[in-house]
Amino acid sequence: MKTTQPITVLFADDHAIVRQGLCALLLADGGFRIVAEARDGREAVSLALALRPDVIVMDIAMPVLNGLEATRQILATNPAARVVVLSAHDDDEYIQRMLTAGVVGFLEKQSSAEVLTKAIRTVAKGHTFYSPSISRRLASIASLARNHKGPTKSDPQRLTSREYEVLQLVAEGSANKQVAATLRISIKTVEKHRQHLMDKLGIHDTAGLTRHAIATGVIESAVLLTIIGKDPPVIALLAGILGFGVIAGTAASIAKVLFILFLVLFFVSLLRGKSA
Repeated sequence: MKTTQPITVLFADDHAIVRQGLCALLLADGGFRIVAEARDGREAVSLALALRPDVIVMDIAMPVLNGLEATRQILATNPAARVVVLSAHDDDEYIQRMLTAGVVGFLEKQSSAEVLTKAIRTVAKGHTFYSPSISRRLASIASLARNHKGPTKSDPQRLTSREYEVLQLVAEGSANKQVAATLRISIKTVEKHRQHLMDKLGIHDTAGLTRHAIATGVIESAVLLTIIGKDPPVIALLAGILGFGVIAGTAASIAKVLFILFLVLFFVSLLRGKSA
């Protein structure tokens, strides 16, 4: 009797409770094997190229390197990689940019756990998968494209992949020296990329670059989960809550479970404040 091999999966998300909760969901299913978890886009690129998982589940907004640029770098080296986006960012611009980058699936974090497991199985077989709402919007985007009159012009202001990397790191507060160390390039090269992207965008200060990065989704302005810091017991507890929630009710939205977790985090922070 032939034994079906589990689908190998790499999760890339900067929130530990999300990664661990979703891992618990897939492990409970029994048809998946989690090969690694990435905390940011740069780590996702390294792990994806080293481990070659069947499917990479990628968030968009992550520190150091966002999901869009991470996907581009992964597919540039391994065109056969299968990337599925699972993100709270689902407007038309994000969808188009990720599809252009080469993703084969796109789900909102409002999707149910059943949709997530179906998406992973579908793309692992070589097909594409988009949630129902994303599929409807893709049809609308395609219709608008067909009705567009006149030739499509290239955008001379399009940033290069390296310029996007520099933009993100600068917007996250890194000085030129830190950017150079992270990207393993010279400070002079960083300054050159920084000047080029500022000229293209018509922005001439760091504050303006940061605002642009937030507006275009290069970085997110959401409140970070700093209240849990590096507290493994709290992370483990919240991951358990998330895993139990999505397993117990697979029709429940992943985003709803995350909302409950944020409420728990809020009360944890209050209790810590009182005990301080």
